[in-house]
Amino acid sequence: MARKSGGKPKLTIMMPVRNEGVNIEIMLKILNAVIEVPHEILIVHDDMGDDSIPVVKRLKPEFPHVRLVHNTLGRGVANAILAGVKAAEGEYILIFCVDDVGPVLAIEDMMVLMDGGCDLVSATRYAHGGRRLGGSIVGQVLSRVGNRMFMLLSGSVLSDSTTGIKMMRRDIFDRLNLEAKPVGWAVVFELSIKAQEAGMKLGEVPIISIDRLYGGSSTFNVLPWFREYFRWFVWGMRHLHNNKEMTKDVEVRRPSTCIC
Repeated sequence: MARKSGGKPKLTIMMPVRNEGVNIEIMLKILNAVIEVPHEILIVHDDMGDDSIPVVKRLKPEFPHVRLVHNTLGRGVANAILAGVKAAEGEYILIFCVDDVGPVLAIEDMMVLMDGGCDLVSATRYAHGGRRLGGSIVGQVLSRVGNRMFMLLSGSVLSDSTTGIKMMRRDIFDRLNLEAKPVGWAVVFELSIKAQEAGMKLGEVPIISIDRLYGGSSTFNVLPWFREYFRWFVWGMRHLHNNKEMTKDVEVRRPSTCIC
């Protein structure tokens, strides 16, 4: 059910967007049908000309718990996330992708782990039954191989550090100094690394990721993305490998529902 008016949300769902008008209406309807805790949804945009804005305004009467947030900190996902955190009212913050419907079914299980004491819960496409469907073949290969190598070389306990689907306590943003450049979703890779370095309690939930099921265009760009992700790959390898006593086991919850 949607958030009741006047109540403080327990969960803030934050979705950075760039001309995602084609996907927003579908995603809002799905989220509204699935999520039962008091929540708010923040649509964070860089430009006032983004085609997501008129769609959200048109749907506002149906979804009063949805808010537009203008990112004035600078373009890109990293700045959009920081702008969203500043505007968030929820105890937990979920970073979510508006073009990926599969992970919606994992939100309840992520909440269970958060209520159980986790500081950060990451979705995973590469373990415990998780899968990744669609999207760029190059992107898929780089992501799968890169995450596996990162686990082996750094000692990371997360099987999918680079996924953009992450839920965390709001206060961890004050404890982690995020520095990633606004290139792709590299900031969530940095977030995974620094949460482990800080010794936070982590959780992991498998998802079936279906990239751009309903259309839109990806911003994936091989060279800039590779350079920034590789920078954090090396940084994480050094810091986690040298501080293995700070890296704890990850708590895993398998989904209570699945896509068959």
